[in-house]
Amino acid sequence: MVEVVKVVEVVEVYTPDYLDYLDDLDDLGGIIPALPPPMTKKSRIAIVDGSNVAHATEGGEARLANLQLMRDKLVEKGLDPVLVVDAALRHQIDDPAAYEKMVEDGELKQAPAGTDADYFILSFARELGARVVSNDRFRDRMPEFKDIGRRLIRYMIVENEVVFEQRNGRRRG
Repeated sequence: MVEVVKVVEVVEVYTPDYLDYLDDLDDLGGIIPALPPPMTKKSRIAIVDGSNVAHATEGGEARLANLQLMRDKLVEKGLDPVLVVDAALRHQIDDPAAYEKMVEDGELKQAPAGTDADYFILSFARELGARVVSNDRFRDRMPEFKDIGRRLIRYMIVENEVVFEQRNGRRRG
């Protein structure tokens, strides 16, 4: 007699509600949930509002060091940062030569002149299932990007240190 054995593969599916729940648990310093192994690399992407970050320190011009600090902090937290900037930032930044080198090397993604970088940031985040690092509330884009409140990572830069907002529950808009 031949015995037939049925093999069943268990596949876990993570719904947006479950990911929101993981957000609330947040094991990595307040900014990203502990991601189970089946999650994709795509879920570790953080789209950075580079112009917002460059202007994050009080009393002064846009600082390239802010972008580098943010990039390094996100990498330290296990994320893959994508820095997106407005074309106008090249005229405001404190170190234009180093800025241009970062653009040429692909470290900064510059939105085309005359376009709204916010649209690219939010579109990339939606398409990639990514977080958005910004202090902008994107209120003018809420009707089009309703989930931005759940994707947003707020921060401060204090004495050359990036500090992320620590969330204790679901953030409302």
